[in-house]
Amino acid sequence: MNLISILSILAAASWLGIIGAVALAVARAARGEGTKGVSGLIIVAVIVAIALNVLSAGLVFIEPNERGVVITIREGGVRPVALQPGLRWVIPFAETVVTYSISSQNYTMSIASGEGAIAGDDSVESRTQDLQQIKVDGSVIFKIDPSRVIEDIHIRWEGGQYIDRLVRPQSRGVIRQAVSGFTVQQVYAENRADLERIIEEDLRVIFAEGGLILESFVLRNIAVTPEYAAVLEAKQIADQRVLEEENITRQRFEVARQVEISAEGEANAAVARATGQADSLRITASAEADARLIKAEAEAQALRLLGAAIEEYPDVLLLQYIQKLAENITVMLLPSDNPFLFPLPGLNDTGSSIGTP
Repeated sequence: MNLISILSILAAASWLGIIGAVALAVARAARGEGTKGVSGLIIVAVIVAIALNVLSAGLVFIEPNERGVVITIREGGVRPVALQPGLRWVIPFAETVVTYSISSQNYTMSIASGEGAIAGDDSVESRTQDLQQIKVDGSVIFKIDPSRVIEDIHIRWEGGQYIDRLVRPQSRGVIRQAVSGFTVQQVYAENRADLERIIEEDLRVIFAEGGLILESFVLRNIAVTPEYAAVLEAKQIADQRVLEEENITRQRFEVARQVEISAEGEANAAVARATGQADSLRITASAEADARLIKAEAEAQALRLLGAAIEEYPDVLLLQYIQKLAENITVMLLPSDNPFLFPLPGLNDTGSSIGTP
């Protein structure tokens, strides 16, 4: 309970006290008793009652989410500045205050009974670009512009008739105008978000001109005729089947692609293995050929050196012959016409020699 309520209760109680004091005075006078003390009590009660009533009539408390319009007997009939939140003073009995909420408000137009601001079907009947009739459910969320409470909300809209004169008719008109720019298919599915955006942008401009701030517009539902609903359902089923077929085809393509990639990978691996084996064989053959060439060149060089040595030193050939003999030979027969005798050192301890037969 706030201060103003307490003062109002005390003011009412003071008048009851005055009535009681007057009744007491009348009763005492009827009995022939004096009323001097009672008269003083009545005077005090009247003064207190007047003071309390003046205070309760002059004090006004404005809530944080409100603004107060002061209606006065002075020129213009309305104070030029609205009362801000808090405890405020006005001229008792000469000024009154009308408060307006600046909190968010919701105005809903719905096809379902009991959901909208008006009972029954309050949806917006509209025709699309292709002349199909639809019903649109929408919610308009807005609030009063605090800076325009006096000139627009109180004066222009005559004490708060902005709902019936601005919000409802303008919202329904903008919805119909926006719907007429789309086909029923676009409204129902493809461009629903675009429709909602266009309605919100148009209403924001119109509301601002009327002293309101549009916070958002919510496109709640779009209802088509039963005949067109059946057509849409059939189309959706057909589209779903096409989508399923596309998915199956895509999956088959992916499987075939994976098989192709696998086969290609195996072929590449076989080619790589064959190439590696061929390269290995070529390297081995090249190495063997190089080794043979080196060996042949070494042997040829050795023969050239040996030939040169024999040519210069004939006894070298005898030396080579002796070196080729096995280690266990003790006797060697030579042809009778061979003039050479070869001492074989180390054949025996007596120094045996070899001669011709």
